Amino acid sequence: MADFYELLGVERSASQTDIKSAYRRLARKYHPDVNPDPAAASLFADITDAYQILGDPRRRRLYDTEGVSFDRT
Repeated sequence: MADFYELLGVERSASQTDIKSAYRRLARKYHPDVNPDPAAASLFADITDAYQILGDPRRRRLYDTEGVSFDRT
């Protein structure tokens, strides 16, 4: 899986506002209801996972320090 920061297109020093803006922009672009490309659903799920981690300060800190990503299984 790609680095969450890279996936959202933000720097590691990005603010919570920057992360939320990047997520919303990408979610509108790749949401399966909007984008008919079959790969869009998978990309949308990855973008959502990245936002769930980076959008939560505690989970982001764990991701930054230990690489913990809470992968969905």
